[in-house]
Amino acid sequence: MTAQGHPSGAIPSIGARTHFPKLTSFAYLNHASQAPLSAPVCDAIAARVDLMAREGTGAFPAVSAGLDRVRAQLAALLGAAPDEVGLVSSTTTGVLHVAYGLAWAPGDRVVLFDGEFPANVTPWLRAAETFGVEPVFVPLEPFHRSHDEGLAAVDAALEGGRVRLVAVSAVQYRSGLRMPVEALAARAHAHGAALFVDVAQALGMVPFEVGGADFVAGSSHKWLLGPEAAGLLYIAPSRLAELVPRLAGWASVEHAFDFLSLGPGRLDYARPVRRRADFVEGAGRATLAYAGLEAALTMLSALDPAAVFAHVGAYLDRLERPLTERGFRSLRTPFPEGRSGILALEPPLGVDGPALQAALTARGVACSLPDGALRLSPHYANALEEVPEVLAAFDAAV
Repeated sequence: MTAQGHPSGAIPSIGARTHFPKLTSFAYLNHASQAPLSAPVCDAIAARVDLMAREGTGAFPAVSAGLDRVRAQLAALLGAAPDEVGLVSSTTTGVLHVAYGLAWAPGDRVVLFDGEFPANVTPWLRAAETFGVEPVFVPLEPFHRSHDEGLAAVDAALEGGRVRLVAVSAVQYRSGLRMPVEALAARAHAHGAALFVDVAQALGMVPFEVGGADFVAGSSHKWLLGPEAAGLLYIAPSRLAELVPRLAGWASVEHAFDFLSLGPGRLDYARPVRRRADFVEGAGRATLAYAGLEAALTMLSALDPAAVFAHVGAYLDRLERPLTERGFRSLRTPFPEGRSGILALEPPLGVDGPALQAALTARGVACSLPDGALRLSPHYANALEEVPEVLAAFDAAV
């Protein structure tokens, strides 16, 4: 692999799957679930394995430098500073650090959305039960009709008072609905509440910057094209002081590694927890996964994000109308600001969803079926020329 992270100097290009030589599906439309591992990612993981096999703990400086690089890459992707980003194993881990870190008071309220992926609901419910917090659910249906109608429903929840936090996904996992994050942040802040954003279905596909978000958590194995177990948690500097580090580990404190390398007398259990986002890195990190993520981010950096998003939108446009003409009901919003990299469809009446997904998979179309909706999620490497074959596979499967 070259220093730029591209095998044999090859640069990724939109509509070409050069970097996925082992991929068997002719149309891989399941990036919203699990991205296939590219050759650069596999090469980077293999190189890190080799380094650690040869040097053991001697690899620590190189591994640590790699983690710093990927932290900087993630921060740049978010429009944040590196010291505002902590490396966590998953979106859920990021949610947990905030859900159990806020200094909740009995009677506080947390606003959630009915229909969200459980990663951005279950931890809040458990924290609510622990700290005497009231969860308030806002329906997603109004947002499908218009952002203004959805925001009015959020306003009604906020006007109930004592809302400490609003938790939302930037893109909804089932329908692909893109949420108005900046407007939600403004409304939350106007009522003294923080905004938590789950970007698992956005980062790497939908243009996103932290903007007014106070906390942002995401994962690597979907649109970022990385392996599992390499996530992130962004914490706005103004919110750090509000977090009680209840889930801190031994590596969360200042000068955590001194006692391992600077001689006797350095073991100190009273060291303060770091006042940076990386306090969430309380123990060993998934260094192999982050080596792969660094390669994936390097690969994606060679592409224009706006061009990738436009390409995926064009791919979905070419699928949506023919499939609705075949009796599928599209869940994709008609207004552009609500669209993402996902086309979700409800199967025609009488068509068994799981059987349809299995038939499509057998015909080389990788897709998923979250909560009964057939979800198609291509990425940059999917060629528009695939679409007629995808439609033919639908006809044969149905």
